[in-house]
Amino acid sequence: MQREPGQEQVASLTKAPRLIVITGGPGAGKTAVLDIASRMLNHHIAVLPEAATLLFSGGFPRRDAESARKAAQRAIFYVQHELESLFVDEGKARCVICDRGTLDGLAYWPGPQEEFFAQLGTTREAELRRYSTVIHLRTPTVGYNHQNPLRIETAEQAHAIDERIAAAWAAHPHRVFIENAPNFMSKAQAALDAIVAALHDAGASHLSIPSLP
Repeated sequence: MQREPGQEQVASLTKAPRLIVITGGPGAGKTAVLDIASRMLNHHIAVLPEAATLLFSGGFPRRDAESARKAAQRAIFYVQHELESLFVDEGKARCVICDRGTLDGLAYWPGPQEEFFAQLGTTREAELRRYSTVIHLRTPTVGYNHQNPLRIETAEQAHAIDERIAAAWAAHPHRVFIENAPNFMSKAQAALDAIVAALHDAGASHLSIPSLP
């Protein structure tokens, strides 16, 4: 686990309940880490489902045409915003952990980044301010898992997406990279430790996670 130094500071991050992003390219292990975190910290956090999975598994068209890809990313952005607002307004958890964040869409947008922000009526700075911490799980360079039926990318495409996601969040002042490990449980432990550190920053200083087997 490596915390990035020297990133440009972004003021006025989201106040409690804080939004924490778990991001990374396809096959990075986000779903497994979120499942473990939800079970171990269920009284302290709320976990949002991934907006893209909700849409595509529910029948939203997934087509290759540029217009269709843009439509999908706009839909994902709006669903993500509404999910976050729903959980924040409920106020039942100190922190809300998001399976991806709004800036992930930049990695999938088939046009200029300026067009992404213009069509969605927002700015990079506004989206960065939504989240207190960004935890980036790296996509494996070897051993890429292609079993998820919604995962259509090759290993090479997944790695390229991972790099674009890293670039999209580059200006966030509280970003942590979780590198790949010889076994997934070591990587999951590092990710859970990063989540607990973010919760400590939110005032939950008594929390800890036992070592995974």
